Amino acid sequence: MRKLADSLYRIAICLWSGGLWIMGLSAWMLFRTLNSRALAGEVAGSLFGLIAWVGLACAAYLLVFLIARRRWMAFKSSVFWLVLAMLLLTLAGYFGIQPILSALKVAAWPGTVMESALKDRFATWHGISSGLYLVQSLLAVVLVLAQERGLNTAR
Repeated sequence: MRKLADSLYRIAICLWSGGLWIMGLSAWMLFRTLNSRALAGEVAGSLFGLIAWVGLACAAYLLVFLIARRRWMAFKSSVFWLVLAMLLLTLAGYFGIQPILSALKVAAWPGTVMESALKDRFATWHGISSGLYLVQSLLAVVLVLAQERGLNTAR
């Protein structure tokens, strides 16, 4: 059973970290290739929603795993704090900023938000969201490297 838990720990890190980068690159490609920015935004939003839920599930497993394995020593682990920071960024982005962006889109209806008076507010919140996502993605790289260097506290 311990081997399965260890394997799931590694899979969760790979799935979440890789998913963050794939979703970010996919969104970039959507905006480069689709003629409709509104459609690209809708598809990208769905992808970011998917990786947010994947992140919540992975973070829950990783945190429980670390606490179960290391008990109170988990709180002294850089890996624990990396996962927690990534979780908080996921929560802020998906449950904090995304509802604001959605509300701005609804308020701009029947046109698009980028053609409305709300364009600047939307661009500001979108920029904040993008910045948080970039930080989260960079933390994911650090998390993967921590495993590679043997800094993980799962042992």
